[in-house]
Amino acid sequence: MNMNPDPRTNIIVADPERQLSSVHDSLGRPLHDLRISVIDQCNFRCPYCMPEKNYAQHYTFLKSSEWLTFEEIERLARLFAQLGVSKIRLTGGEPLLRPQLPELVKRLKNIDGITDLALTTNGSLLMREAARLKEAGLTRITVSLDTLNQDLFRKLNGYKATLDRILDGIKKCEEIGFKTIKINVVLQKNINHHHILDLVRYFKNRKPILRFIEYMDVGNCNEWDPQAVFPAADAVKIINAYSPIVPMESNYYGEVASRYAFTDGSGEIGFIASVTQPFCRTCTRARLSADGKLYTCLFARRGIDMRTLMHHK
Repeated sequence: MNMNPDPRTNIIVADPERQLSSVHDSLGRPLHDLRISVIDQCNFRCPYCMPEKNYAQHYTFLKSSEWLTFEEIERLARLFAQLGVSKIRLTGGEPLLRPQLPELVKRLKNIDGITDLALTTNGSLLMREAARLKEAGLTRITVSLDTLNQDLFRKLNGYKATLDRILDGIKKCEEIGFKTIKINVVLQKNINHHHILDLVRYFKNRKPILRFIEYMDVGNCNEWDPQAVFPAADAVKIINAYSPIVPMESNYYGEVASRYAFTDGSGEIGFIASVTQPFCRTCTRARLSADGKLYTCLFARRGIDMRTLMHHK
């Protein structure tokens, strides 16, 4: 595959002068993490991600024939594993809307070099799919959950699901023994920032690890306002005042969450300060869209058409 440097789009390049055994981008950052979108559709309409006014019934999503097939995803994953990728995360849209997803998990789990396979979901279909995903080999799962207030939860997801449905799915993941369960909470000032301790109390002393994430722009579709950002540092203060926490070491280079442990031994908590403390310099991620475009930045406007390159003769 020909991958030419383009610093304007951060296209991944191999640098022959450095004789790299792995793939780096045009800024010299190694690629260790590949996020694969298996579907562009979602059954929620969260205002900070896929707002209803932009993704209403008339919006045209990809046809199923336009999605990368499982065979194509597996082939690309194997190629990237040979170039140094060790972590894969399945995303969407809502990935659990993709039919037969456990079959893809089985395929990716058996790739040499892939040591970490995870999935991010809104949790609405977890009760149905959790056991099959675990059986297929998935060990880590992340669930998005911004509040424990039923009314606010429904408002934030576009009135598409009830809170109990998500909580039951999380409990199911605990019961069947997922190795790691994380709960992602996007904090917005005057929306849900005052619900921080509700979430802490609910998950403290349980397996799921809370991660509070600063509200950020996701491509100019969510009318992002910097005034709505609730700084991670302020969340740390609130939680520390309730139950003391101390910093922990990172698990690996490029980890975006700052990890903390409760001093009473009741668990771990994380904070992702994507706005107040950007982590672009140590980013090791690339993203593969549902139709096969490769992006090395969430804000990139252009990507490489990997599907065309893969089938080019």
